[in-house]
Amino acid sequence: MTEACIVGWAHSPFGKLEDPDVESLIGRVARAAIEDAGVDPAEIDAVFVGLFNNGFSKQDFPASLVLQSVPELRFKRATRYENACASGSAAVHGARDFLAAGRGRFALVVGAEKMTATPGAQVGDILLSASYRKEEGDIPAGFAGVFGRIAERYFQRFGDQSDALAAIAAKNHKNGVDNPYAQMRKDLGFDFCRQLSDKNPYVAPPLKRTDCSLVSDGAAALVLADEETARTLGKAVRFRAAVQVNDFLPLSRRDPTAFEGAARAWNQALTEAGLALEDLSFVESHDCFTIAELLEYEAMGLTAPGQGARAVLEGWTAKDGKLPVNPSGGLKAKGHPIGATGVSMHAITAMQLTGEAGSMQLPKADRAGVFNMGGAAVANYVSILEPLR
Repeated sequence: MTEACIVGWAHSPFGKLEDPDVESLIGRVARAAIEDAGVDPAEIDAVFVGLFNNGFSKQDFPASLVLQSVPELRFKRATRYENACASGSAAVHGARDFLAAGRGRFALVVGAEKMTATPGAQVGDILLSASYRKEEGDIPAGFAGVFGRIAERYFQRFGDQSDALAAIAAKNHKNGVDNPYAQMRKDLGFDFCRQLSDKNPYVAPPLKRTDCSLVSDGAAALVLADEETARTLGKAVRFRAAVQVNDFLPLSRRDPTAFEGAARAWNQALTEAGLALEDLSFVESHDCFTIAELLEYEAMGLTAPGQGARAVLEGWTAKDGKLPVNPSGGLKAKGHPIGATGVSMHAITAMQLTGEAGSMQLPKADRAGVFNMGGAAVANYVSILEPLR
């Protein structure tokens, strides 16, 4: 089997965009990514589209919508991938597997979501479908309520972690200032994130507004190529590992304070890559809520269980720390258009690894991890990426 490489990308701003629908968002990035890769659209062998939808848009069946903006792709295979908030990474891994199996030379991956045109109460109900409705469907505050319960259970077990959650929010908002694609480019500071106020009320105690990612519109796209082809192009970022691990959907069937599926995905990916966590220069991780990033520190092995707070409070995960986490600002500052998120994480990681991250650029970016999850650590995707040498 050959390996796959990311050879081009495009990224829209995230936020409340004027684009009327998903088709328009896809049009922003599909051709742009192909042009960035420096290939002819006719050379693309397959299209992989990440979209959650589930009621955000009446227009479903998005795979062939790519042809609206890139008609040269007519008659090419095109498939939609959906795995809740990891829909984007599902599409990325699908494209990687397609190329690794030798079924083509180039694949286009597009992730998109149009969320802000949907009323707030309906957004909450749509997102709740990423939990187990039979048992969790009546939790107040929707999906935020699910993570609020996880945080509450974690606090009961390991003590009040409000300082750590505020530090995670403050870190990611500070990082987001340098991200030109981010929905919120404002350094809110620790004190604002820590204090309950009219501007930062509880959403799902103990989670406040600053603990929750943003409702967003946006799109991102990648072009992947097989390794041999990638060596003939201007830039390439190689998959050193790509792992998916799924866990039970009901929280009642597992320990909600331990992201066991995420831990297995990280362990398998690092083993497959032949690396240790300390070999990574940075990580882009799925901070849909600040408690999620805290638990992900423990899942990736950065700290022991119950000690995730140390990683942020002692500065380990800051841009100048021993393992920067979410130098892009993460979902917390960048925004979280569901289907676009996993594709965005891979695109921004590729930018870092090729020295094209602009004001986000880290001084050292040799190797990176991407963690994207669907639901509350149900569908867990880890990619280990490095520049092709």
